[in-house]
Amino acid sequence: MKVTILGTGTSQGVPVVACDCRVCKSSDSLDQRLRTAVMIETGNNTFVIDAGPDFRQQMLREKVKKVDALLITHNHKDHTGGLDDVRAFNWVLKKPMEVFARDSVLKSIKKDFDYAFEEEKYPGVPQINLHTITNKPFEILGEKIIPIDAMHARMPIFGFRIGDFSYLTDASIIKPEELDKMKGSKFIIINALRKEKHYSHFNLQEAIDILQYLKPEKGYLTHISHQMGLHVEVSKELPAGIELAYDGLKIEI
Repeated sequence: MKVTILGTGTSQGVPVVACDCRVCKSSDSLDQRLRTAVMIETGNNTFVIDAGPDFRQQMLREKVKKVDALLITHNHKDHTGGLDDVRAFNWVLKKPMEVFARDSVLKSIKKDFDYAFEEEKYPGVPQINLHTITNKPFEILGEKIIPIDAMHARMPIFGFRIGDFSYLTDASIIKPEELDKMKGSKFIIINALRKEKHYSHFNLQEAIDILQYLKPEKGYLTHISHQMGLHVEVSKELPAGIELAYDGLKIEI
């Protein structure tokens, strides 16, 4: 399995528009973060978790030629805003994009991209097949996917485990039984917005505590805001085995 970190930024990305803080003005590429997403390649299958506004740019940067399915964590625009760009894969692969999410997220997608689901479609609109998932394991092309149910403040979201890799972003609350679904994962990616407490995201210490409980071989932090600080400085403060993820990072599992 190969995991590629497509983006590690928050809903505004880093740098943030019109912000003059030292992180946003940093020339270090590690401080430049597109909206959070990840690509998983296993065998001949390619899955992407979330397609935010930077989806097109991320696909071009990584020279992606096919995506077999999209897994959507929740319906905020920084995770769904790029769905229109699946058209490119429709044309190349000559088939619809398979999109998996909980029912409330699929309803939001149908509302936001209503033109893609009309009976008489305008030529060239994205072709999307929607699949409802619940908090039960399911399969895509023979690959077992385990949903991880959590809360983003009051919004239910899904993380996902595929084999020895687990991914959870935009979470602020998770029940012990859901957390334990990630136990035994060799690599875990989890959100850590900033050092200060936040109402809808884990902060740095909360994410560290979770990773130290789960004890993966390596833990990575994602969905990082400009308020976290400079990548090079924060990295020096982290415990062994835990790192800040960065855009373009590749993990072999």
